[in-house]
Amino acid sequence: MVNVEKQKLLRYLPKIDDLLSLEIVKQKKAPHKIVVEAIRNVIESYRNAILCGDMTDVIVDAHDIVNEIDKILQPSLRKTINATGVILHTNLGRAPLPLQSIESVSEISLGYGNLEYDLEKGQRGSRHDHIASLLCAITDAEDAVVVNNNAAAVLLGLAALGRQKDVIISRGELIEIGGSFRIPEVMAISRANLVEVGTTNKTHLKDYSAALSTDTSLLLKVHRSNFSIEGFTSDVDVSDLVELSKGHAIDVMVDLGSGMLLSQEALKKAKLPIELDVSSCINSGASLVTFSGDKLLGGPQAGILVGTKACIEQVRSHPLMRALRPDKMTLAALYAVLSLYHQGKEREIPTVSMLLIDKDSLHVKAQKLYQHIINNGHVPEFVSIDIIECISKVGGGAMPQASMSSWGIAIRFAKTSAINISSLEKNMRTSQTSVIARIADDALILDVRTIFEDEFDCVCDALANAWS
Repeated sequence: MVNVEKQKLLRYLPKIDDLLSLEIVKQKKAPHKIVVEAIRNVIESYRNAILCGDMTDVIVDAHDIVNEIDKILQPSLRKTINATGVILHTNLGRAPLPLQSIESVSEISLGYGNLEYDLEKGQRGSRHDHIASLLCAITDAEDAVVVNNNAAAVLLGLAALGRQKDVIISRGELIEIGGSFRIPEVMAISRANLVEVGTTNKTHLKDYSAALSTDTSLLLKVHRSNFSIEGFTSDVDVSDLVELSKGHAIDVMVDLGSGMLLSQEALKKAKLPIELDVSSCINSGASLVTFSGDKLLGGPQAGILVGTKACIEQVRSHPLMRALRPDKMTLAALYAVLSLYHQGKEREIPTVSMLLIDKDSLHVKAQKLYQHIINNGHVPEFVSIDIIECISKVGGGAMPQASMSSWGIAIRFAKTSAINISSLEKNMRTSQTSVIARIADDALILDVRTIFEDEFDCVCDALANAWS
């Protein structure tokens, strides 16, 4: 039961009409519905505080209402600065887009475009024509099509090529990625029949060969992009699966997931693990290769399918295609990214730039941010700021073994300070421009690999507000 004192306080909670008449509230000039919602939220928070024994008097602060109005009006989806050092941070939207993609999306979105109109023939065209030739030029494939994400690409590929028949896959490749996306479940939805071969750690070509039957329609290879198996292991190369398939009139499909387009030489130079790339799969003879647009490729969320003309035509004509097709903004953004690869300007793609940047350049960048904070961050006496070495990650279910040496800023507090590291992290995270950092060794770490230099001012503002 609510005690008498709490009941008394609850009766003193003001009415909505009384708070609507406050001058500071009226000055906000927000829609009436929003103001009422904000007042109700504030009153409810006061009511909960009373019931919890946290309030001994009812004095409504009008600024609480104003702040609540601002909170309601603020978009839920907003810009965030990634200071974690995780390049493809799934929770933060994965790959940031290059300026060329933003300009392309803006141009095609502000008016009309020839999304499904052939300008030469003056008749209906296909949205897939805009991007197919560019994908083919980059990956050496015969044809290509784009859907809205890689899960859709895998589903569509299996539905089109599985044909309600057997699809053979290594038991060690029956993966699960984020959001409980599991290959066996996707295969079930596609109405293909799953045939597992081999063991968790070892699968041989003879395992695939022994499982072949007149009901087999597809050999499926799934790249384990978000985990690794080490030790007593073996799997089968794409080229060997292709050779096996030739005498049986079946196709080979490869789900690459992360979609690496960089050369192996570039990866070696950056001291990154060698990642199976799209062109290698195509040149090995794979009938169909699927991969993401917003992972290592560095583009927008999309699922990309490249392969033979026969396979892509089956995919393009499948009834699921209409449900999974991309919109004009995705195609515009993706085209701009692919154009940079085609022109040899892939380092202008933020994801690629962050992957390949050398450690010395990161050190210079860290020095710039350090000086920026010292000059503009209003650093209190109880705070120490240091430049430190740290480790960056690729993230996004790609290159799980890659640990990249980086540089960052470490922020520590004296033991006597009124604020602690956890509070600083929260204040940064909830600032007007959110800064997402990580805590390690009793310090807040800002990894400069994933912070753009034009974001330095926002970082400084967030810090200044966080400890003020």
